[in-house]
Amino acid sequence: MSHFKVAVSTFPYLYSHSGKGAIDHIASLGYRAIEMMIFPPHCWPADLTPKERKDIAARLDGDGLTISSFCYPLLDNNPNSVDRLMRRYTLDRYREAIELASDWNCPFVCAIPGPVNSLINPPHKWMRDWFIEGMAELVQFAKGSGVEIILENVPFTFLPTADDMLKVADAIDPSVGINFDICNSAYIKEDYGAAIRKLGSRVKNVHISDSGFGDFKHDRLGTGIVDPAPAAKALADIGYDGYTVLEIITDAMQPGNDPDGDIIASHDILAKHGWEKRKA
Repeated sequence: MSHFKVAVSTFPYLYSHSGKGAIDHIASLGYRAIEMMIFPPHCWPADLTPKERKDIAARLDGDGLTISSFCYPLLDNNPNSVDRLMRRYTLDRYREAIELASDWNCPFVCAIPGPVNSLINPPHKWMRDWFIEGMAELVQFAKGSGVEIILENVPFTFLPTADDMLKVADAIDPSVGINFDICNSAYIKEDYGAAIRKLGSRVKNVHISDSGFGDFKHDRLGTGIVDPAPAAKALADIGYDGYTVLEIITDAMQPGNDPDGDIIASHDILAKHGWEKRKA
């Protein structure tokens, strides 16, 4: 059986820790691979001094830690906004993330299509064209940096399915891969095993968590609709050898939340289905 590699997202620690603090905290749990959230004040490229950037790079190199990917959740920005200034602003922030990823030997920057509001949205073709144009610019900007742009399937965007991701990735550039989020796929009632097989070698990074069909969540595994077994079978079928990121979203600042416990419990479930075991 395959033993897929596991990384941990800094998402639960957006407000409780700086990016460096989250690296230190996740490393203290025994993890060597970390997905960094690009989000202020947690980790925001424009706010990092040259010394801070170098210190974090040295910390990673010195302790054998890996930033598996950057995830930019776009809570305030939109690459397919009707406002060209917002589109430009968003792409400029992605450029900064690409530069930082290169400094930290992070191979992937995850790009997410902008949200839709479900009341009256711009024509789908407009949003698609804006997104393709912007991502194509970023792909060209990233060439030679060692960093790739990868796209994520997200339910509240105008491109929620694996088929959407594949078609748009093809339109941007044949090099563009996919950050496949298993929970997001399950939430829209997509067959995520079939989706993984359809994407095949385009899958470069994987997210996993759990949710119900009511409120959209990214909870600990074993609490909702996500069964890791079909995903493990599909990932093995496509020969996937990248990281699976535990993207548990529970705010460490809120009393009663236990993101550390959620991460550990989720990893133990993954280990029963073909992922590497948690280090003691």
